[in-house]
Amino acid sequence: MPDKKDSTQRKKKPNAKKKHPLNRPEIIVTSCLFGLLFAVLIGYLGYFTATSEQEMLNNSYNSRQAILLSRNYRGTIYSADGDVLAQTALDGHQGETRVYPYANLFSHIVGYATKGRTGIESLANYYLINTSTSLSNKAANDVAGLKNPGDSVYTTLDVALQKTADEQLGIYKGAIVVTQVSTGKILAMVSHPNFDPNQIASAWDSIIADENSSVLLNRATHGQYPPGSTFKIVTALGYIRENPDTYDSYSFQCTGSFRSGESRIKCYHGTNHGQVDFVSSFAKSCNCSFANIGTSLSKETFGEILDDLLFNQPLPLTLSYKESSAIPTGGQSVSEVMQTSIGQGRTQMTPIHLNMITSAIAYGGVLMKPYVIDRVENDAGRVIKSYQPSSYGPLMTEEEAAELRELMTAVVEGGTAKKLSGLSYTAAGKTGSAEYNDQGDSHAWFTGFAPAQDPEICVTIIVEGAGSGGDYAVPIARRIFDAYFSREK
Repeated sequence: MPDKKDSTQRKKKPNAKKKHPLNRPEIIVTSCLFGLLFAVLIGYLGYFTATSEQEMLNNSYNSRQAILLSRNYRGTIYSADGDVLAQTALDGHQGETRVYPYANLFSHIVGYATKGRTGIESLANYYLINTSTSLSNKAANDVAGLKNPGDSVYTTLDVALQKTADEQLGIYKGAIVVTQVSTGKILAMVSHPNFDPNQIASAWDSIIADENSSVLLNRATHGQYPPGSTFKIVTALGYIRENPDTYDSYSFQCTGSFRSGESRIKCYHGTNHGQVDFVSSFAKSCNCSFANIGTSLSKETFGEILDDLLFNQPLPLTLSYKESSAIPTGGQSVSEVMQTSIGQGRTQMTPIHLNMITSAIAYGGVLMKPYVIDRVENDAGRVIKSYQPSSYGPLMTEEEAAELRELMTAVVEGGTAKKLSGLSYTAAGKTGSAEYNDQGDSHAWFTGFAPAQDPEICVTIIVEGAGSGGDYAVPIARRIFDAYFSREK
C-alpha cells in the first residue's frame, strides 16, 4: 500500500510564480517623460541649427563650404568709404586669385583666406561664400557655366586712419587700435610686424618653420602685455569707489621710492615727485603713490573692479582675441600687491581690452561693443544684413567715469602726455612704461580719447621695447588725432 504521506505530497501542486499585473500608470508616465525629452531634444537641435548656422558652416569639417565655393566665388571686402580691401580676381578661364590691394596695410584685421582663415576673412566667411544674387542671374550663370558672386562685406575701417597708424608705428613692433567712442566701430587696427596676404601661400612654409616668427600674430587682439602705468586707471577707480567722499583729499610725499615692510618700489627712473595729491599722482604717474594706494585697497574692492572691467573673463568681441588676466590682491604678498597696483607683476592685458575700458570712460561709463562689419550687400547693392551699434552696459557709474575723465585730462594738461596739449582739439589719456625684463626695458603705452569733454575717437597704442609712453606712444597718438580732426566734417 502506498504511503499516505507520499500520496498527499504528490497531490500538492508546486507553487507557480506569482504574476504581477502591469502597472499601466507608471508606463504612461515613463512614456510621456521620454516623449517630452525627445521633443525637447528635437526643439534644441532646431534652435541650435537656426541660431548657429554660421558657426556650423564655418566648421572646418563641414563639407558644405566646398559645395558653396564650387558654385560661388568669394565676395569682396570693402573699407567704410568703399575701397577694396580684398577681392577675388577671375582670369579668362574662371581661375580664382584672392587679391589684397593694400598688401600689408590691413594684413591682420582683414586677414587671409588661404591656409586657413583669419580676421574679417574668417569673421565674415559665411556671407563671403554665400550669394544673394537674383534668381535670374543664378540661372544665367548656371547656363553659362559660371560661378555666382559671393556677397560683399562693408567694414567700419577707415583707410586714411589705418595708413596714419601704420606709418607712425613704423619699424617698431606693437599695435594700435582706433575706435569710435559712441558706436564701438573699429576705425583702424594695426599690428607690427605684418605680412603680405597676397604672398601667404608661397611664404607659409617658411613662416611656420620659423619658431621665432610672430608676423601672423595680431598684437592688437592677441598680444598680452604688462599694462604698466595705464593700469593705474584700474587702481584709481578702486580708490574712488572705496573712498567716495575723501579721495579728493588724498596726499602723499614721494621721495622716489616707497617701502612697505620688506618690499620696495621705485618711480620710473627714480623720479622724486614730492608732495602729490590724487590728481597729480595720476597725472605724473607716480609709482610710489599708487603702490601706497594699492596696498590700502581691500581685496573685495579690487576683485570687484577686476570683474567689472572684464579681466579674467570673455570680452564682448566678435573678433578672435585673448583674455586679459589680473590676479586679485587677496592672498598676494605685499610686494605683489604693489606691483599689481602699477600694472606690473603677473598682470597681462591686450590693447583691444584697454581700448574698451578707455572708451567706456569716454562714454560715461558705458561700453559700446566693438565691431568691424557694417553691412553685407549682394552684387546689386541690396543690403542683406546691417550691423548696428550695441551697448554691453556700464563698466562703472557715470560719476566714476567723469572723475576718471578729469584725471586723464590732467595727464595731458600737466602730466606725462603734455605733448597732446595746446592743440586745436583737447585730449585726455594715460601713458604707461611697462617693464618686461630684469634689465628694466619697457614697452611704451598710451590710451586716450579726444576731444576730452565730448569724446569722438579712442586711441590705444603699444610700442614694444621703446621705453617711455610719453616719449614714444604719445607722439603717435597726436598724429592719429591730427589726421582725424584735420578732415572737413
